[in-house]
Amino acid sequence: MFALQLSLRRAVLCAGMVAAATVVAAVPAVASAQPATVRYPITEEQRQTAEQVAQLGVPLSALAANAPDTYTVKRGDTLWDISSIFLTSPWRWPELWGMNKEQIANPHLIYPGQMLRLVKSDGRARLELVESQAGDVVRLSPTVRDLGGEREAIPSIPNRVIEPFLSKPAVVSPDELEKYARIVATQDQRVYVGVGDAAYARGIADEAVERYHVFRPARPLYDPDDADRRKPIAYEAFYLGVAQMAKGGDVATLRILESKEEIGVGDRLVPFTRLPVVNYVPRRPEQPIDGRIVSIYSGLNETGTQSIVALNRGTRQGMQVGHVLALLDTGATLLDRTSSRREYIKLPDERIGHMFVFRVFDEISYALVLRVTKPVKVGDRFTQPE
Repeated sequence: MFALQLSLRRAVLCAGMVAAATVVAAVPAVASAQPATVRYPITEEQRQTAEQVAQLGVPLSALAANAPDTYTVKRGDTLWDISSIFLTSPWRWPELWGMNKEQIANPHLIYPGQMLRLVKSDGRARLELVESQAGDVVRLSPTVRDLGGEREAIPSIPNRVIEPFLSKPAVVSPDELEKYARIVATQDQRVYVGVGDAAYARGIADEAVERYHVFRPARPLYDPDDADRRKPIAYEAFYLGVAQMAKGGDVATLRILESKEEIGVGDRLVPFTRLPVVNYVPRRPEQPIDGRIVSIYSGLNETGTQSIVALNRGTRQGMQVGHVLALLDTGATLLDRTSSRREYIKLPDERIGHMFVFRVFDEISYALVLRVTKPVKVGDRFTQPE
């Protein structure tokens, strides 16, 4: 599959929106995640194919009942928000905007002040972009233009919610846990230290690295189907703070710069890396996928919209950044009181919303809950959206 990676400062795709995901690289030394997408040129043949796709749009039945004829993009909007205005299934907006998902991997960037016009013809609908300043109508098709960084494009999803998960450790693979540098002693042999205190660590491979995230392998995460809980699929990395290298050596000295929680012996270190927030493209998984929610961030039992959940599927099961998944409330198992025999029945699973995968590891993924009609619980299922 061809992919086009967006230059964060200069090049943007003018309306060539697609349904293949740009992938975020994991923080070094944390459980391996998908590497960043590289940039490929678009051939003329691919461009022509995308333009043909852009002519089709979606069937009128896919439009929301109150879809407006025009909509002016506002600061604070997301592509998912706008798609919800026009479509009954927001994850289908690549079709509405005529993206060629087999050829390009980044979305067109929509900017505040632009007007989107809904055009209906021959039983189908598509969107046109009306440039508010000049009044020109632009067909949403794959072309590249240079905006010189003058405007900030709206994101696909609320980046403010997921950004902390891109710059801090999230999960740790069980077989890699012992590879991370570890704190072996603290200043004055205290139980815990905080900002300004010293900590001593062993296992630092590269003394040129100046800053480290400090994390604690908090709790093991098990597949909900592993009833005996014998083999964790990952450990949640509970973020504690930031440490600065002060002096190298077999036992290195570090100074605590930030402390979200108390830091002590046994806590681990990973090189400090701040990853860019990438404008992802929501899309339906190409292959059937089915799994369950492993945990809810912060240890909650239930959660709702714009919360983070961990899933028991990763790259090895075909999960990719950008996948939109349907959430299902797991049906209860009940005694059939109408039967003459003692029989238990399982109620059907109920679709309750959607979530968006934004970070993927080998055996586990993190997703943002986008829209739900009832609380989401650990153990709830997910599958492809209809």
